[in-house]
Amino acid sequence: MNKILDVISDEMKRAFLSAGYAEELGKVTLSNRPDLCEYQCNGAMAGAKQYKKVPIIIAQEVAQKLNDSKIFEEVIAVNPGFLNLKLKPEFLKDYLNQMAHSSKFGLDMPKSPKKIVIDYGGPNIAKPLHVGHLRSAIIGESIKRIARYAGHEVIGDIHLGDWGLQMGLIITELQERYPELVYFDEAFNGEYPKEAPFTISQLEEIYPTASGKSKEDASYKAKAMDATFKLQSGVRGYRALWKHIINVSVADLKKNYRNLNVEFDLWKGESDVHDLIPHMVEDMKEMGYAYISDGALVVDVKEESDTKEIPPCMILKSDGASLYNTTDLATIMERMNRIHPDEIIYVVDKRQDLYFEQVFRCARKTKLVQPETKLYFLGFGTMNGKDGKPFKTREGGVMRLESLLSEINEEMYGKITENRLVPEKEARETARVVALSAIKYGDLSNQASKDYIFDMDRFTSFEGDTGPYILYTIVRIKSILTKYKEMGGSLVEVVLQEPTGESEKNLMLQLVGFNAMMESAYEEIAPHKVCAYIYDLANALNHFYHETKILTEEDPSKKEGFIALLVLTRDVLGTCIDVLGFQAPERM
Repeated sequence: MNKILDVISDEMKRAFLSAGYAEELGKVTLSNRPDLCEYQCNGAMAGAKQYKKVPIIIAQEVAQKLNDSKIFEEVIAVNPGFLNLKLKPEFLKDYLNQMAHSSKFGLDMPKSPKKIVIDYGGPNIAKPLHVGHLRSAIIGESIKRIARYAGHEVIGDIHLGDWGLQMGLIITELQERYPELVYFDEAFNGEYPKEAPFTISQLEEIYPTASGKSKEDASYKAKAMDATFKLQSGVRGYRALWKHIINVSVADLKKNYRNLNVEFDLWKGESDVHDLIPHMVEDMKEMGYAYISDGALVVDVKEESDTKEIPPCMILKSDGASLYNTTDLATIMERMNRIHPDEIIYVVDKRQDLYFEQVFRCARKTKLVQPETKLYFLGFGTMNGKDGKPFKTREGGVMRLESLLSEINEEMYGKITENRLVPEKEARETARVVALSAIKYGDLSNQASKDYIFDMDRFTSFEGDTGPYILYTIVRIKSILTKYKEMGGSLVEVVLQEPTGESEKNLMLQLVGFNAMMESAYEEIAPHKVCAYIYDLANALNHFYHETKILTEEDPSKKEGFIALLVLTRDVLGTCIDVLGFQAPERM
């Protein structure tokens, strides 16, 4: 189904051509003066020099060609040469009815769908999720959903930090505390216990303790490095213990991500490519890309066009140990061999920009990816407190994600039960759903690359540009539709009618922009565009609601048109919040 602006522009192009001018001048855009018109065309201004004519003359000639248009109700040429446009109610009605009965509201599906891997989340094993993990999860999940809605095959990979010194530190601390554990008996040949010898709470205390000791005690750090070496060398007991660490951590991570309505298709980590690294390194050496510099193995990634210094990409440290660069490159290689993606998108803190520039250049130079494979870094800004600094607890520490969710759930529960009698179970579930909308919309309504202030009072408000406001609008529609059914009405096969009032037409004009918005949100990897759209749509719906007697309308055909408009608005809003990663409750 053609986007509304394409349909209107085609009509305008025909008019320019009929008037004797180039059809490309007929491009139509949304009006920047909605008080004057709905759409506008500035082609006469652009063509004035080419045709050596005053632009208003060109505009008037084109307007005359549209006197009998089936699309435009009004075409007015205004000085110095703009064309102000308004759509015919009948055309608007027909377009929306076609949207309502089309799959995905008529959004065109790609002829050649892409295969896309999105690398987001990136938590470390044995460490609790904190607010610093929030943006990657929320933004990555939304991008995944938008790309899927746009018709592409998308694989979300959490890319766990599950290898390296942190594992050696945990194993060392476990050995210090529980030397009798069978995992440390090198002579043991039997089956290791199926149950882990620790809980997630113990694990989350063990890691920071071990990390602190290693910074103060050189011998302790040496033991941890030796434990890391043994783990990576395949010592049975250490591998078994490591699997326990992974299983306990992943179970807890899945619970926390489930609370955020975030799901990953792959739970792979750095360890999954450990055995691929030696072969990759040898290839880089043999092909002449990697060389020794100050004892380390590096690949030059600078280019002649660089205006700033881009350091070489280090592949191995001087002691032969791998780095994040190494595992990220091996992960790219593994994804290309196993998944064959057209694109890989990384959703990571924007301060990692230079790092990913090095990794991407190295991957291209060493031919780990095809020339046409797109590697994209979406760097996001920080979530800050009201003081403008990275968000902290009241005590000044990094807030756990669980604690943040709990605080917002309680805030929403208080607002939902204030001056109202709501069953406890329903109130708690509604609070959870609305709180999630507050967090996600509060984050996603900002352009990803920008820092933003996390303001709980504003984010949880039922008024203004917030998630709860959007959900309140959807619940309002659901309530009207429920009452309509209770009055004997049916929502099956209701048909939109021509708009008879300004607020009704404005709501329709918002709805017809859905396809262009969704296409743009995908192409520009921009969830904030979805937020901006549904805020405008919600405002238009509420304006229509306040100005229209919907259920008491006496004309049955007119009432049915109102209901059909509400059904379409509900469905479009529901689709949009779904790609943002949250849902609406039945009542609020």
